[in-house]
Amino acid sequence: MRSRTLREGSVGLLILVGLALFGGLAFWIQGLNLGRRSYQANITFDNVAGMRPGAPVRYRGVVVGKIQEVQTASNAAEAVIQINSNRLIIPKDVIVEANQVGLIGETSIDIFPQVLLPESVTEQADPLASDCDTQLILCNGDRLTGVVGVSYDTLIRSTTEIADLLTETGFFEELRELTRNTADAAEGVSELTREFSSLSRTLEGELGALTASAINTTDAVGQAATELSITSRQVNDLIETNRSTLVLTLENINETSLELRRVVATLSPAIENGELVENLQILSENAVIASNNLRNFSDTVGSPENLLMIQQTLDSARATFQNAQKITSDLDELMGDPEFRNNLRDLVNGLSGLVSSTQELRDQAQFAQTLQSTKESLEAATPRPAAPSMPTVPAASAQSLPVIEARPEEGN
Repeated sequence: MRSRTLREGSVGLLILVGLALFGGLAFWIQGLNLGRRSYQANITFDNVAGMRPGAPVRYRGVVVGKIQEVQTASNAAEAVIQINSNRLIIPKDVIVEANQVGLIGETSIDIFPQVLLPESVTEQADPLASDCDTQLILCNGDRLTGVVGVSYDTLIRSTTEIADLLTETGFFEELRELTRNTADAAEGVSELTREFSSLSRTLEGELGALTASAINTTDAVGQAATELSITSRQVNDLIETNRSTLVLTLENINETSLELRRVVATLSPAIENGELVENLQILSENAVIASNNLRNFSDTVGSPENLLMIQQTLDSARATFQNAQKITSDLDELMGDPEFRNNLRDLVNGLSGLVSSTQELRDQAQFAQTLQSTKESLEAATPRPAAPSMPTVPAASAQSLPVIEARPEEGN
């Protein structure tokens, strides 16, 4: 009887233990975590890419929850996610992506934060609290918008589009053309390499002469540096030799500056007296008047009437110069005749002799007049005796004067 009771009790206890294990397993499968409080959020997608309940939710690459429910509507699909612990504070500024990973293509949700939360917020904030700041962190029941990230469907679709694009646009023809162009370019590069080798050999032959020229240039530069060093030493010696002269010159310059300073100090009272300033003012006024007069003169000269008169004067002067040039050319042509020059020389000599003969005749006539007046004076002073009258000899003294004929001077 006792053994039967023991067996029945053992069976009952085994049943209770099995029920407990079964319930614990069920709770574990459902994600029941004792001592931790979870919160939920709603994510809206245009396309959930085959998302199913129970798929993991990752935050910064770590699984922090799961997808509880997937609902669809006419314009969007919505996934309800559960974050396992309210101690995980997620900022509101996040990017939510639906990505397909693994060999079977399971769609999960990845949350990428865009900002960093202060430590005070992460320590004190509670997504389940009634005063949760929905502008700062993700609170219980908030809604977010997600996008499709890595998707096999999108990959296959993009691959198909690329294949169609390559097939329809003649990509392979262009690839073959590119291959031919590459071959031509390789042949050109080979030809260029051969030419470069020839050029390098030519350059190697000329490099010796260039090196020799560089060596000669270096030697010339060295020689110039040596001469420059010698010149600098000579300059130093010259400065050392004429140091006293330089010092004396500097002293003279100093004395000159002192004298100039004294002269300036002497002229300062005259400048401050006012007469010099007044004279300068008068001089400036006169300069202004002169400039005004010069401006008036330039305006007067620049008037159309004066310009016309100046142009007419220039035309008259030009005509006069042309006539003078013509007369000069005629005179040159006339004076160039030797016979004319001889006749002109004879005429000048004859006129000169005539002038000299005329002067002699004038002198002789004056002398005759003097003799006649002297004779008359003597006759008047001498008393005449009474005598029979003598026949008067007519005064022909003037006729007895010799007449000097004009003759050309000799020696011409």
